[in-house]
Amino acid sequence: MKSEIGICVIGAGRAGLIHARNFRSNVPGARLVAVTDPVESACKSACETLGIDTYYLDYREALENSRINAVVVVAPTVFHRDIAVNACDAKRHVFCEKPMAMNEAECYDMIRAAERGGVKLQIGFMRRFDAGFRQAKEIVTNGDVGDVVMVRSNTRGPSVPQPWMYDIKKSNGPLAEVNSHDIDTLRWFTESEFSSVYAIGGNFRSPGARAEFPDFYDNVVVSAAFANGCQGIIDGAQGVGYAYDARTEILGTKGCVFVGKLQDRSVVTCTADSHGGTYSTVPSWRQLFEPAYLAEDIAFAESIANDTAPRVTGKDGLMAVRVVNAGNTSIMEKRIVKCGTAL
Repeated sequence: MKSEIGICVIGAGRAGLIHARNFRSNVPGARLVAVTDPVESACKSACETLGIDTYYLDYREALENSRINAVVVVAPTVFHRDIAVNACDAKRHVFCEKPMAMNEAECYDMIRAAERGGVKLQIGFMRRFDAGFRQAKEIVTNGDVGDVVMVRSNTRGPSVPQPWMYDIKKSNGPLAEVNSHDIDTLRWFTESEFSSVYAIGGNFRSPGARAEFPDFYDNVVVSAAFANGCQGIIDGAQGVGYAYDARTEILGTKGCVFVGKLQDRSVVTCTADSHGGTYSTVPSWRQLFEPAYLAEDIAFAESIANDTAPRVTGKDGLMAVRVVNAGNTSIMEKRIVKCGTAL
């Protein structure tokens, strides 16, 4: 492997720019070479922001650039499979943002392509790289709260869903776009696979979707059972308005670990009008997990340079997609759905 890893970020949206900025100047041993996006204005804006001059409207042209050793896939989920497979076949390492793909078959295609190409495939579950979540994992691993009994995780986003998300068949809904992180968090802390899920969803904040997309939900609750007997709860929401809210609880036989907070800073203002106190809240996932994004990008570069397995693998991505699909089936058919067996 070359001493300097050339990176191309595929997708010039908000998340793509986070990764691009990291690889532009903050990831040792790696260098941002190019960005790609089918929207030329987005490419030009990204290049100006990042101080680079190379962009492509078709990612396949980027794969012909010998300076590019790896790609970061931050395109819409429906394109992940084709981009990743083509990149792997071109002998380019792949970091793919969550959700990994639309279904298990696509995930398997990506995993096999990476094996066939002899390249790394890492999935973007950045909470595994967050300092607070990693500390909680260490506490649980050390047995400080006893055996894990139940893990509860929520992600609630302040912004309203984009219209392209309304068609569940094309987007896989909030379970994929919002709660993939929660699904992976439950797997990580229980150290087990989902055995069954029961999910309920409802559209409470997106009236524009109700007529054409009656199956769309912007609020979801999942009850889960695990192969090792652990229990799990996930709740997710879009358009809550009040903040970006990501929190997890790990309940053990001897105690409980709480991870994450709604409060952004330690300053609390108390006035007669505040009815007990007010404090600033976390406005976006971009602020809350900024260090975790950098840590996972560094880990990706290190796995390439050191020829080691990624800390978040294609299997992790596949198992989350399996649960997303099972959860959506549960919502539609109003029944408990078994999640199949592990790889």
